[in-house]
Amino acid sequence: MTLANRAARTVHDIKCWLTDMDGVLVHENHAIKGASELLKYWRDNNLRFLVLTNNSIYTPRDLRARLLASGLDVPEENIWTSAMATAEFLARQRPGGRTFVIGEAGLTTALHDAGFIMTDQNPDYVVLGETRTYSFEAITKAIRLIEAGAKFIATNPDATGPSTEGIMPATGAIAALITRATNREPYVVGKPNPMMFRSALNRIDAHSETTAMIGDRMDTDIIAGMEAGLLTALVYSGITSPDDMGTFPFRPDLKYPSVVSLHAELVKGKEDSSPKSNSK
Repeated sequence: MTLANRAARTVHDIKCWLTDMDGVLVHENHAIKGASELLKYWRDNNLRFLVLTNNSIYTPRDLRARLLASGLDVPEENIWTSAMATAEFLARQRPGGRTFVIGEAGLTTALHDAGFIMTDQNPDYVVLGETRTYSFEAITKAIRLIEAGAKFIATNPDATGPSTEGIMPATGAIAALITRATNREPYVVGKPNPMMFRSALNRIDAHSETTAMIGDRMDTDIIAGMEAGLLTALVYSGITSPDDMGTFPFRPDLKYPSVVSLHAELVKGKEDSSPKSNSK
């Protein structure tokens, strides 16, 4: 595909879809209007898709259950987390390696399934993910292991996460603490690292030229999608608002108030290209 053709891509050229979860499909455990219809359109038209999240706490089974409770039916095989991307990355780097993990079931399950041994004795990697309760003892252990030569990996750079009481420290904040103590920066696998998108493309056998990324954040979803060569679509139903756009030196390919408008555009394009429409 030439640069001119790439620049002229529309949603009707897209065969595979990646989408963020929070702010695009759900908000505070409620489905965003149009999300269910968009997922159904993809299924009905045999379009491959993955729902992406930087949250490493939950397994795909957990996330499927949470999405079902919100009214959205997303199979486990259509969910891709930063924990899964991290496990896949490390499996390519050191198959069957040893890891010391700070995280919950989403991360430990992904690493176990990838063939890693979880240990605090001479690990190859210290892997930091999200958890509801960060242990000072575990953080101290991680610092000492990194000082002893273990490589430092983080699932995502998010400094804070939401809770019913307000924001809480997340992976990025704890990573900064460990970095200050060790003078070692982690390799971060999740968004905005396009590595997570490339692993997602491999997961569904997709090509960047015919894949789009839908996100609600310019600083993670859109920049990573752009750097991975995808068509990018920003929705204003989450973090980034129209008033924020002037602060960024890059632009998404497409902008929508929410996925309602994107779904309507897809449906209209399909109707316009149908044999019945062309015969009028």
